Amino acid sequence: MTRAARTHLSRSSEGFVKKVIFNPMFPFDPKVYPFNIPSVLAIPSIDFHPKVTFMVGENGSGKSTIVEGIAVRAGFSAEGGTKNFNFSTKNSESRLHNHIEIVRGPYREEMGFFLRAESFYNFATEIDKIDEDVSNKYINSYGGVSLHEQSHGESFMAVIENRFQPRGLFILDEPEAALSPQRQIELLRLIHEYAGNQGSQFIIATHSPILMAYPHSTIYKLNQDGLQQVEYEKTEHYLVTLDFLENVNMYRKILFDNRLIDQEPQ
Repeated sequence: MTRAARTHLSRSSEGFVKKVIFNPMFPFDPKVYPFNIPSVLAIPSIDFHPKVTFMVGENGSGKSTIVEGIAVRAGFSAEGGTKNFNFSTKNSESRLHNHIEIVRGPYREEMGFFLRAESFYNFATEIDKIDEDVSNKYINSYGGVSLHEQSHGESFMAVIENRFQPRGLFILDEPEAALSPQRQIELLRLIHEYAGNQGSQFIIATHSPILMAYPHSTIYKLNQDGLQQVEYEKTEHYLVTLDFLENVNMYRKILFDNRLIDQEPQ
């Protein structure tokens, strides 16, 4: 590694986003989304790991809403892409970004990407539209093949492999929705390549016990009381998955009629 590369890496190792503060000064209605989510009102601020921060919790806990708010406040489209990728098929994002203040580190990221499973179809469609309007084949920067002409998981990985770069800020919303377990392990390798070795920072909302196994990270659990830092082995995702895999037959007996399991199809 050259001296310049080492300097860049040491500078970015402090993290590009150090903290977000939820600012209650602007008027809001606590009965209206997203302020009717208990965790949103209960969290005063979030400190971020310089490499990887995971936001976990049950459905409806607010993790994706908070990650979206951070992404929009940081300059990304609510539907995903780089900061230069501005499009909207439907103005569905919450107003939370108006109530967020981002505390930056001393250095800025060299690029960034907001990748979310929920709106990936819309994002892929916009890529195809742009590709039709430019002469130098915009799709080449995403691997050269339309994202719609690949499986969901393949297209997700094509974005990560082609658009993620060193010293970047990457915000991911439930990427496991598109990825098989094997692909999630591959994503772990890429996260370490970028965050561990090339000075990038990741903020990830996830349910995946595979992804949250990344060691150089902070895991936050969201619930109605707000935010709680939790160790990997104490997350519900890890404990429930481990218990299920170690006691599959017990769960079968609890969940299903034993006769339906034991009998051959007629």
